[in-house]
Amino acid sequence: MLCLGTAFTKQPNIVFFIADDISQDDFGCYGHPVIQTPHIDFLAESGMRFDNAYLTTSSCSPSRCSIITGRYPHNTGAPELHVRLPDEQVRFPELLREAGYYTVLSGKNHMFGNQDRAFDQITPGGGPGKSKDWVSHVKKRPPNKPFFFWFASSDAHRPWTISDEAPQYSPEDVVIPPYLVDTNVTREDLIGYYHEVSRFDHYVGLVTEELKTQGVLENTMIVVAADNGRPFPRCKSRMYDSGIKTPWVVHYPERIDRPAVSQSLISAIDLSATCLELAGVKRPQCVQGRSFLPMLKDPKATIRDVVFAEHNWHVYRNHERMARFGHYLYIINNFPNQPNLCLESDNTFPAGAELWKAHAAGKTKPWQQQVFANPCPTEELFDVSKDGYQLRNLAGDAKHRDALERGRSLLSEWTEQTGDSIPENPT
Repeated sequence: MLCLGTAFTKQPNIVFFIADDISQDDFGCYGHPVIQTPHIDFLAESGMRFDNAYLTTSSCSPSRCSIITGRYPHNTGAPELHVRLPDEQVRFPELLREAGYYTVLSGKNHMFGNQDRAFDQITPGGGPGKSKDWVSHVKKRPPNKPFFFWFASSDAHRPWTISDEAPQYSPEDVVIPPYLVDTNVTREDLIGYYHEVSRFDHYVGLVTEELKTQGVLENTMIVVAADNGRPFPRCKSRMYDSGIKTPWVVHYPERIDRPAVSQSLISAIDLSATCLELAGVKRPQCVQGRSFLPMLKDPKATIRDVVFAEHNWHVYRNHERMARFGHYLYIINNFPNQPNLCLESDNTFPAGAELWKAHAAGKTKPWQQQVFANPCPTEELFDVSKDGYQLRNLAGDAKHRDALERGRSLLSEWTEQTGDSIPENPT
């Protein structure tokens, strides 16, 4: 058994678990009444759950490239789906490695090749969720170095695969979001998703148990997150909470004195600055994230008054920008004269195909029709405290005029500060 004791109190270990296509409210600790995630729930109940953690984009590879660089997607050089992260971009794990950390990426990569200067090892993970070798990495790590593990599952990305590492669910137990139609096909589609969410949790539990066995759990910061929302209509690739809001669970006994829930805003790019500060590494100027370490001591502390996100090309041409501030969510769509789609109507997305079929038959409700809008609203404004699913657009409501102007102003300033632009030919 490896036991590092307190040798690396100044340089704690870090484990980052990133799921594939899981929305925030699909873990038990975030209130899902059916999906079983006991291991992540344990980390939340003995650590800190962040209720207002946002990604910078709701699209697989751009999200991961943003997190690993600590930069907004349009600043990474890889803002669109399947674009490789440019070599000149600094990855924060490479700075940890230079500071003496042993670094590993295991599982889904989607950023660069199978070798990169940021990691001592990059492995495909193995198994249906690409998680099979996670525990072996923890067991085989060098005993004389602090470590950083980027454990990236392919759960819960389509197509579904069923295995014995997680429970199987019944269609009658499914919770149908209001923007989907309630059919047997939709329910069968969702139980495959539920299963894969639970399988991700299973492997989080195995790694946590191994850290405990080695006696290093107390000096390890664990962060559990996802790269974008669930792969269903109005979720993945979208700027609504179902697509852009990420679970963010932090377990770190050395810093979190009492279990807590934080309502303060944080961005996924803040992981970079936080890890660098923990390791005692100076944050380079290129990192746009901010350290959330103050929030671990005081869950009411704030490091941001606003978070920003973007939607670029993801299978279809798009250019949206989002600002979340106070209890408002503001979205501007720079390509409104076309449907705002992912792949929801494809037959490989049964719940989406069911929604399209119902719409063609004239059976969808008003709140299920947003994905069919053409043209789309140029601006959207939602009061998330009263409209958790963001179904009622307040952009034209005079009572919310000040909030609309505030959203416009925030995005305008951010656009100028970060050098954002609208491409002529997004690809």
